[in-house]
Amino acid sequence: MNAQQAHFKLNCGFIAQESIGYRREFLFAISQLAFQQDFVLRQIEGKIAISRTSEGLLAQGVFQALIDSVCVRCLENFSQMLHTDFTELFVFPSHATEKTELIFPEDGQIDFSPIVAEYMMLEVPINPICKVSCQGLCPICGNNLNTGPCQHDLEDIDPRLEVLKKLLDNV
Repeated sequence: MNAQQAHFKLNCGFIAQESIGYRREFLFAISQLAFQQDFVLRQIEGKIAISRTSEGLLAQGVFQALIDSVCVRCLENFSQMLHTDFTELFVFPSHATEKTELIFPEDGQIDFSPIVAEYMMLEVPINPICKVSCQGLCPICGNNLNTGPCQHDLEDIDPRLEVLKKLLDNV
């Protein structure tokens, strides 16, 4: 495990010994974490609330972080804010079934790094846009239209559609 990712490893053994309904919150504020070489989160803030249930420990997390992105319209770099929340149940071994994915570990140490990373990856947009009003690139010269208009004529019409343009001019 990466030394930085130890920030998300929590000793929850004492919560398992508490009565049903006991709840404890853990707050996080981390400047930067690299989960993979190409997946780096910055300014991570959030919390994980762990509750004791009859079947195990219920973990509810809420996180936000920044990620470096490239706008698909204008190709400029920008910081994208990601928000995620999750709920996972770590089942006691005595209550585990074949379908159970998360089993409460015997040592009481739960590593939330893969869970936080997975949920944050799911929040990364497929087509990130720097702002809603992004105008993108000029289809003729490739100039960024957010910085100003192009200095060329945009009325380059396919000669086959010239007849339709004349119809619009008559209206």
